[in-house]
Amino acid sequence: MARTPVSGIQHTLRAGPYEAVVASVGASLRALRHDGRDLVVPFQADELRPGYRGTTLAPWPNRVVDGVYTFDGVEHELSLTEPKRGHALHGLASWLDFQVTKAGSDFVTLAATVEPQAGYPWRIEVTTTYALGPDGLTQTVTGRNDSAEPAPWGTGPHPYLVAGASALDEWTFELPADEVLLVTEDRLNPDGLRPVDADDPQRFDYRAARPIAAAEIDHAYTGLVRDAEGFATVRLRDAAGSGVQMVWDAACPWVQIHTADLPHLPGHPGHRAGLAVEPMTCAPDAFNAANYPYDTGLIVLEPDAESTASWRIAAL
Repeated sequence: MARTPVSGIQHTLRAGPYEAVVASVGASLRALRHDGRDLVVPFQADELRPGYRGTTLAPWPNRVVDGVYTFDGVEHELSLTEPKRGHALHGLASWLDFQVTKAGSDFVTLAATVEPQAGYPWRIEVTTTYALGPDGLTQTVTGRNDSAEPAPWGTGPHPYLVAGASALDEWTFELPADEVLLVTEDRLNPDGLRPVDADDPQRFDYRAARPIAAAEIDHAYTGLVRDAEGFATVRLRDAAGSGVQMVWDAACPWVQIHTADLPHLPGHPGHRAGLAVEPMTCAPDAFNAANYPYDTGLIVLEPDAESTASWRIAAL
């Protein structure tokens, strides 16, 4: 009997010039290519997934500061999955093995259950569909509360986009966002929402497309400028002219951007190998929404209620 790869069951999707590979552990986007060109930083099927690369984030994206939050008058304490900074990072679904509920040559639907546990005592059914088409790869995520009480919820993806063969510093970046969430340098705790051109525009303001250069970013943005249909679009272009874009609707009012800096791991192949673009239904530390003077976007799922969000990655 063949051994299952470390990243789980592999689901290969094809449509026209696109090919995607989804791994069942974490419902992770392991690879996405257009005419053979990588649009995301891939990893191997029998490789322990590097960090959260390509995974589905649920029932929260980003961080819960200190792993502690109060919901409906009750304090909860989560396990710290980012121990060096002391936070609960990126939810509880990233190492679940998602099972197929429906599949075809160009799509797959996967589902897993977040069971009630210490720190998150609700049962949430997480269902996600990856579908390839002429406009790229669309992922849709739905959370359903199968508990008797309301539950806090948030979701998002974690792809590292690749514009082309040149270094990330040479890529041109366009991000239609008016506000950036500043964070503390040591622990990345939220530290105030600011206009992107207020404090360090060279680092944070990409409303007009320009090279990333040496900027180091690991910040959430909001105040997204959308087109007439309500979509926000991030674009990356390589110096040679190739590129990639990510598009999402109003279900995600936030987006985390990370230049994948790994200075503590000299020579690591993942250092600045791609740009993480993570549309999010809520802000970092949204489970502590009462602590902040802005709308974090926290979703409260009533019993038997659902919440859905989606995003699309396509070649330029």
